[in-house]
Amino acid sequence: MMSKVRAAGFSISLDGFGAGAGPGQSLADPLGHRGTELHQWYFATRSFRAMIGEEGGDTDGVDAVHARRAMEGFGAHILGRNMFGPVRGPWNGDEWTGWWGDEPPFHASTFILTHHRRDPLVMAGGTVFHFVTDGIGAALEQAKAAAGDRDVKIGGGVSTLRQYLAAGLVDELHLAIAPVLLGRGEALFAGLDLPALGYRVLSSEAGEAARHVIIGR
Repeated sequence: MMSKVRAAGFSISLDGFGAGAGPGQSLADPLGHRGTELHQWYFATRSFRAMIGEEGGDTDGVDAVHARRAMEGFGAHILGRNMFGPVRGPWNGDEWTGWWGDEPPFHASTFILTHHRRDPLVMAGGTVFHFVTDGIGAALEQAKAAAGDRDVKIGGGVSTLRQYLAAGLVDELHLAIAPVLLGRGEALFAGLDLPALGYRVLSSEAGEAARHVIIGR
């Protein structure tokens, strides 16, 4: 089977706002304005607990199944710079190595979109951060080469995912829609005509704390 470009486990509010790199992001608040409210469906699962080195968590519920799928099958990842950290402008040496400590949860080559050059950063557990300065197309080309026959994950944030959607480069998008109204932030679908871009709803399923919608081409 051919590999796909997917965004999976991407949490948004009922009014269409995402989290993770939007308004209010800081060192103390990585998810920004009320971002934790969008991810409650994920925090209760074993997939999340295992990622942060804890035991327990749900394995059988709808949310747990989608959480597990959102972590599996990827050979490379693409992130916007703000998803990597709160540092803005030119890199200040190599002090900042991401939100995740010495062993990030990606375990694969991870390509960070940025306007500022930085050497690759090798982390424990198989994650290597590559800093791409020549746009989304170059990042995707490199990610596909690194992923081989596995999928490439567009991990966000909203601005990064919007760029890939607008270019028609995402094959499948799994949204976890939380029952929350944020009122402000980065709007995922503003100005995007998804049907005109060839996207349609493939499935929709109610979970314990979010509705899971799969959109594809």
